[in-house]
Amino acid sequence: MNIDHKATKVKLLDFHSAPMRAFHMAWLAFFLCFFGWFGLAPLMPVIRNELHLSKEQIGNSAIAAVAITILVRLLIGWLCDRVGPRRAYTWLLVLGSLPVMGVGLAHHYTTFLVFRLAIGAIGASFVITQYHTSVMFAPNVVGTANATAAGWGNLGGGVTQMVMPLLFGAFMSLGAGSWWSWRLAMLVAGAALLITGIAYYFLTQDTPDGDFRSRSGPSRAPGAFAEACRDPRVWALALLYASSFGVELTIDNFAALYYTDTFHLTLKAAGVVAGTFGMMNLFARALGGIVSDKCNRRWGLRGRVLLLACTITAEGLAMMLFAQARWLPAAIGTMLLMGLFVKMSNGANYAVVPFINKRALGAVAGIVGAGGNLGAVLAGFLFKTPSLTYSQALMVLGTIVAASSVVTFAVRFTAKDAPPLGREMAAATAIAAGD
Repeated sequence: MNIDHKATKVKLLDFHSAPMRAFHMAWLAFFLCFFGWFGLAPLMPVIRNELHLSKEQIGNSAIAAVAITILVRLLIGWLCDRVGPRRAYTWLLVLGSLPVMGVGLAHHYTTFLVFRLAIGAIGASFVITQYHTSVMFAPNVVGTANATAAGWGNLGGGVTQMVMPLLFGAFMSLGAGSWWSWRLAMLVAGAALLITGIAYYFLTQDTPDGDFRSRSGPSRAPGAFAEACRDPRVWALALLYASSFGVELTIDNFAALYYTDTFHLTLKAAGVVAGTFGMMNLFARALGGIVSDKCNRRWGLRGRVLLLACTITAEGLAMMLFAQARWLPAAIGTMLLMGLFVKMSNGANYAVVPFINKRALGAVAGIVGAGGNLGAVLAGFLFKTPSLTYSQALMVLGTIVAASSVVTFAVRFTAKDAPPLGREMAAATAIAAGD
């Protein structure tokens, strides 16, 4: 059953309805984008030796990987409002596959940096994923749908930490040598993106009612982007996303190196340990969305915002514990505790986004998503500073994250917002209960 043709339940075994086809294709596409985006991270110990990279150069490449995404996320949100998520995702996947496959042409620091910058564009896939699920699901489950799709997509950040070293090792065992092996591993990741881009065009549609070209898009009102930019709630959510997703990107970039250098783990062992952080997306980001939907049913939108404040605070405190861990099991345990709240915060944030401004859903999703990457860029400067160890950088970052939770006070909803949102919620809940 649906309200305005939106799905009122998330039925994971449904591969036929338009909302669930979009759901499954969106998380799969984002998963593979994350795989290509951070495929180089677990291989950095090998690449560092081959290209003779310094700590500062490694930091610069990590910043480049997330910096360009800021601009592309802003652009892709606007583009979704104009041409729809289906075409936006198709072009991003097809064009984004080219630098992922082409990074193997890098033979020194400068070209490697340029390719890593170009690869970062596929990080904008997150905005399309959240946009597509937001227009496909009703208010009673949109938090769960958004968080689950994004969480399973982010899972690629954990899987790549484990799989890329194995893929590298497989090519090594075939006699390719380290010079060829990491390049061939990235070629595989790029080819998967290309194939998925083509599939996305043919297997999905823009909205439950069909293609954007056959109907008026929900966010095509003139001046909607400027309206979103003038809303302080949008920028507050962007800053909070910088404190959660920005941290996630930072850990994805540096975790393998951190465990290699601090605990002297092998490439494969460091990849497995670092991968557990990303693997928590299997449930933790979805948990943030699910709990947010429950808070909304009990306390309304104020409950969603309160949950976000709590998870951000807990994330910062857990990161400070992780920074002080000097025993490997303690480091892994505190990293996973931090990861739980990082990903719950991500899910809780995008459970609020669909209710900010429906006229400019793409713009809001893009600005907030760009905030996550801005957070990763700023954190990257901490991790490239020669005078700071990685542990010290984590401690500073954890303190900043915990303090940022006060920004949630800026995310308010007026009495004017409540009645229409309440009616939509009640109608969707009633239909879901009778389905």
